[in-house]
Amino acid sequence: MTKPLEGVKVLELGSLIAGPFAARIMAEFGAEVIKVEPPGKGDPIRNWRIVHEGTSLWWYVQSRNKKCITLDLKSLEGKEIIQKLAEEVDIVVENFRPGTLEKWGIGYEDLKKINQKIIFVRISGYGQDGPYKDKPGFGSIGEAVGGIRHLTGYPELPPTRVGISLGDSVASLYGVIGALMALRHRDISGEGQIVDVALYEAVFSLMESMVPEYDHSKIIRERTGSTLPGITPSNIYLCKDGKYVVIGANGDSIFKRLCKCMNREDLSADERFQTNEGRSNDAEYLDGEITKWTSQHDLKEILIKLDDHSIPSGPIYNVADMMADPHFLARKMIEEVEVEGIGKLKFPGIIPKLSLTPGTTEWSGPALGKHNMEIYKDLVGLSEERIKSLKEQGKI
Repeated sequence: MTKPLEGVKVLELGSLIAGPFAARIMAEFGAEVIKVEPPGKGDPIRNWRIVHEGTSLWWYVQSRNKKCITLDLKSLEGKEIIQKLAEEVDIVVENFRPGTLEKWGIGYEDLKKINQKIIFVRISGYGQDGPYKDKPGFGSIGEAVGGIRHLTGYPELPPTRVGISLGDSVASLYGVIGALMALRHRDISGEGQIVDVALYEAVFSLMESMVPEYDHSKIIRERTGSTLPGITPSNIYLCKDGKYVVIGANGDSIFKRLCKCMNREDLSADERFQTNEGRSNDAEYLDGEITKWTSQHDLKEILIKLDDHSIPSGPIYNVADMMADPHFLARKMIEEVEVEGIGKLKFPGIIPKLSLTPGTTEWSGPALGKHNMEIYKDLVGLSEERIKSLKEQGKI
């Protein structure tokens, strides 16, 4: 079965999360991704979080389906090899600080002279231009500047974070979207181009109506905890067994069904609660009434009742809950992969789900430099003697 990106060659020059996650998605859908790592050290993510016998469990997922080579990008030999690879690849993915690759002679304009069709996906903290372009940026900084940190948490407490690198991951998705659009444009025009993704802009794009609300009414959205002001009822509610249920009953007809489910038709008959605007004016009262009901039943019982009345609801899962859930399993969102030195290891499944050309896991993140011989001999055209010499010099 042909995958949608089969035949597309990607050169990954990034490290950690944003660039590598974008390249990982391309690899899952058939692209040949060649990941470049520093000799002897590798990508720092190899040692992040939970490490088993010297290798992070995260690494095996983040670099699945990639071919890993080692190369000193700062060296003359590194520059020459990247230039040679540029003749062969369609896309370069990088997340260095702007100007870094140019300093090494392997920036977009340098490689464009070699391959007019090359597409550069550039992910950085603040983008390739503007007064902040030279500032270092991580996903956490992008989340802060992009607005989501200001909105996360409770109003009486300091801003908090989501427990994952959300800014990096959102930027990665834009990197993939941009690459696919650039490939489409290249199919028509024959031209490559730069896909410029800034971490803070990726986060900023998620901020819904924040800009027009401030421009028109000078409203600055603030932290509101588990509620979403102006959308009612939509909150978490404590159950009898100490667990929480998420209920989204902010549609007018859904709210009526919730009232029937609670045996509180008096609420749905109340003129104040006929519209979302009216309900939002008394959101605290409605949330209190719903909590009185949920607190009389265990979570499992509440979910059954809500499902019976077609009300959007759900439990708050941790990873153990997800991995045991029959729907996750039926949708193949938990898959088993053979990992060298570990055996079978569960990975998150691949999305999106394409009906004819789905993504697959072919292999887990490989050992450092595992594909050196294959890439340098077969693709770059180096002799075995030359490869051995470069390795002895610490250049690969």
